[in-house]
Formats: sequence, C-alpha cells, structure tokens
Amino acid sequence: MTTPTAESALAAGDAVLDREETISRDELEALQLSRLQHTVAYAYDRVPLYKRKFDEAGVHPTDLRELSDLGKFPFTTKEDLRLEYPFGMFAVPQHEVARIHASSGTTGRATVVGYTKKDLADWAKLVARSLRASGVRPGMKVHNAYGYGLFTGGMGAHAGAEALGCTVIPISGGQTERQITLIQDFKPDAILATPTYLLTIADAMMKQGIDPASTSLKYAVLGAEPWTEEMRHELETTMNIKACDIYGLSEVMGPGVAGEAVETQDGSHIWEDHFRPEIIDAFDPSVVLGDGEPGELVFTSLTKEALPIIRYRTKDLTRLLPGTARPAHRRMGRITGRSDDMIILRGVNLFPSQIEEIALRIPELSPHFQLELTRPEGQRMDQLTVRIERRESVTGDVVASAAKVLQQQIKIHVGSSCTVDVVEPGSLERSNGKLRRIYDMRPKA
Repeated sequence: MTTPTAESALAAGDAVLDREETISRDELEALQLSRLQHTVAYAYDRVPLYKRKFDEAGVHPTDLRELSDLGKFPFTTKEDLRLEYPFGMFAVPQHEVARIHASSGTTGRATVVGYTKKDLADWAKLVARSLRASGVRPGMKVHNAYGYGLFTGGMGAHAGAEALGCTVIPISGGQTERQITLIQDFKPDAILATPTYLLTIADAMMKQGIDPASTSLKYAVLGAEPWTEEMRHELETTMNIKACDIYGLSEVMGPGVAGEAVETQDGSHIWEDHFRPEIIDAFDPSVVLGDGEPGELVFTSLTKEALPIIRYRTKDLTRLLPGTARPAHRRMGRITGRSDDMIILRGVNLFPSQIEEIALRIPELSPHFQLELTRPEGQRMDQLTVRIERRESVTGDVVASAAKVLQQQIKIHVGSSCTVDVVEPGSLERSNGKLRRIYDMRPKA
C-alpha cells in the first residue's frame, strides 16, 4: 500500500494545502534556522527572564549558528511562567497584546499567555491546517465542545474552524443533554472535544435510546488529554466516525501545534515552520535524544510575538517520527503520559494511558475507570485500586473473570500488582472536558 503524501492529497483534490506543508525537509530546516535565530535574539532583547537565564548559562543569541546549537540554551518551565506572573513573559507592550489566556491555576499560580493580532492570525491558520488534515473541509458544520474562556481550547478551535471556512456551533463544554439535542437538530459534520467527553456524549446518547452511530457526525478532532489507539477504536466504532488527534498547550500556543492526518492516522504532524521540537531524557535533561527515542517533548516557538518561548519543557512523554502525510514535518508518537502525572508504585512507573490501553482490550470492561492510590494504616507499601465499569450486558461470573484478566494483564505489562474493582455502569464520574483519572488518597507527608 502506498503511503499518502502531501502531494497525493493535493492530487486527490480534497484539500488545498499551505505552501509550508509541501516544502522539502531541507527548505523547512533552513526556514527554521532563520526564524530560530530571530526568535532567540528577540526573546533575549525583550524578555528580562531570557536575558537573565541566557547570561547565567553563558550563552548569547549569536551562539546559535545551526539548529543543533539550540541545545546550548536553557529550558523554560511552567515555574518560570508562574514566577513572572502575570505579564513578565510578554515581549511586547500591553497595547499590542490583543488577547490574554491563562491556565486554571488549580495546581498553583496560573500561567498567563498573550497574543498579538499576528499571533492570533497564525494560531487560527495552524488550527485550520490541523482540522483540514483531520478531514474537516470548508462549508462543514463544526460542533465545538471545547471549553470557552481563559482556557485556550475553545476559542483557539473556534477561530481555526472559522478560518477554514466552516460554520461553527460554539456549544463549549458541559450541558451534555443540550449537546445531544444540538447534534440531533443542527446535524454537524464534525465535533471538536476531548476524547473522554466525546465518550460521555456517546454514553448519554445510548441512555436516551439514540444510536451514536446514527448521527450526522463524520469526523472528530480530539485533544487536550492523552488517549490511546484503543480509545480511538472505541469512539470510531461506537459513533461511526473518523477520530484524529490535535495537539497543543497554552504555553506554546494552544491547540494546533500539531495535527493528525485522516488518511494515515499515524500520529500528529508538528507544524515545524512555527515550532522547533526536541526530545530530551526526562531524567537527565541535558541529553537531547534522537528521532525515534522516547522522552520528554520540548518546544521552541519560531514566530510568536507576544510570548516567545524557548525550549519549553512540556512534561509530555512521546517520541519524534518521520513525516508521512506531510513528509517534511515530523510526527509525534502517541503521548504515553506526562512526567508529572506518572505514578510510581513500589518502584514501577505507571501512567493512566497504560491502564486504558489494557482495559479496552477486554470486551467485558468499559473505558470508564479511575485509579485510586492508598496506603493502608500501618503499612509501608502503596496500594493501587483500579475501579472500572462493566459493560451494560455483562453480569455475574463474567465480571469476576474480566477483573481477574485485567489484574493479570496489568501485572504482566506494567509490572505492578493492583486490586481491580468492577463497578456498575454509570457509577463513575463522567468527563465534562478533561477527566480526572487519578485519586491519591495516601496520607500527606
């Protein structure tokens, strides 16, 4: 089978690609170097934090002569953004900032990001590029179930869909019953949401006696949380859609940093004309890893004006792979987890996505699960309990058998023992956007 390429997509007449999507790797890297040199100098001159960090590290923008020299420069972390709260990272005067977004601040002081008018135009263009890669076309109706507000997801996705020439239905997150009504009445072609929230919508449809596969939806562009191939299969089968990934984070831009091509569904292509990715060893950040090696994803922006970002540590764990549908732009492998979401259980590293992958291979078990960490009184060892819902049609001895299989498979593939508690359908919390998977009940030190 021939691997689809940017040229074949054009030849098929099903998309009009940006010129940067079709250039060669050599052309792309020359563009990256030029933009990277400008961005590093721009950040040094305009953002006091970067001048201080570069000077302390003994590097200067003129030291960046080739792409590999980026490794000489210090990282930016979420803590840097928090320390510069609210506007210390901005590289332009306030009157040039057209919009401000921020994180929720639930795990500490919020991180604040800003955009000039050009930044907003670039952002919309890249989201449009991502949606188009995932099968969305001008003229389609797009149901946007990402949250609106300070979170970048809703407004970023909205602007990109409009820039693509779509009709946007700005429902935002939550209000699941209303989501279903509008999907039934407005008959959208595509839906934008987190994967767990789309699963919530599908479950609610079935409870109303609606077959999720009978709707007008053809495409789903899903992001904002890690998800597995097993979750893709679950959603595509249940809803009769094609589901693709979209990647982004507010500190780097928002959604649209990378997008997955519907013709290959083999990982999101990073739009490297605007971002330079690296993979580093999460345990020894001084080591920059080669393509194909798993580690922590790092991004440097190449075109941002209001908030240039240099070597931002995303905490997302993945690897870089050669481009396919967009050959010049490297792909991200599936996000296996976040280094700050990693559970260390009796010396074994474990991520919620691993449990999802294993559980969805067991037909009797549903995709709805929670991980509960406890340390029983008087014991020194932590205990993991996997609470997972059974499928509606499964009862009796079959439930106990499925629980035993899940327990064994976790031991084999993850290397840690756990307790499995199979619970009634509908008894666990549902997603209204991003879903909480881990409940840490261990005593605080």
